[in-house]
Parts: sequence; structure tokens; C-alpha cells
Amino acid sequence: MDDSKMVGGKVKKPGKRGRKPAKIDLKAKLERSRQSARECRARKKLRYQYLEELVSSKERAICALREELEMYKQWCTAMDQGKIPSEIKALLTGDDQKTPQSTSTKTPKNGKYSSTGISQNKSA
Repeated sequence: MDDSKMVGGKVKKPGKRGRKPAKIDLKAKLERSRQSARECRARKKLRYQYLEELVSSKERAICALREELEMYKQWCTAMDQGKIPSEIKALLTGDDQKTPQSTSTKTPKNGKYSSTGISQNKSA
């Protein structure tokens, strides 16, 4: 008995399934591989640059927070000794123009404030 089968008028031989490997030019395959490697290295370089910038910005933020913490520690030490730092006095009196860490409200574009928090334009 023959191992081949008759399907739709064609003789099918048993063996490998799927697509047969195409005859690929070896030079073209090597060039595609090289190009892919170049692109991979470029992506890796960009990823490392991004991560280095991210680390740098986080380190700067940490330094700024440490300085702020040190300032607050000094304020607490001064208050424990019965002294009120001038920055805290300014915050309590509403004179926050000289403090570097002020949390004042921003001036509206027209430069006017209202009691409702919405600037009112009298010329309209």
C-alpha cells in the first residue's frame, strides 16, 4: 500500500507540514541581521540615556528635599529654644514675599483679586 493520499485530485506525500523555507540570499539575511543589531543598540542607548536623566533628576529632587528638611529641623530647634524664626513670623503674618518656600496664591493675569477668588473685570 502507498503512504501518499489523494486529496482534491492532488497527491499529498507525508512529511513536514507548513511553509517550506524560501531560498533566502545569505548576504541579504546577514545584512538584515546587522541592521536589526544596529537598531537594537540604538534603542538600548536611548533607553540608558533616558534612565540616566531620570536618575539625575531624582537625585536633584532628593537634594532639594534634604535642604528643605534641614531648614525645617533648624526651625524646630529654634522654636524649642523659644525663638520664632523670621520665616515663620512672615508666614503667620501673611507677609510671605520674602520667604523662599512660600505657598502664596498666584496673581491672576489681570492682576486683580476678588473675594470669591474669581477676578472681576469692571471695564466689561
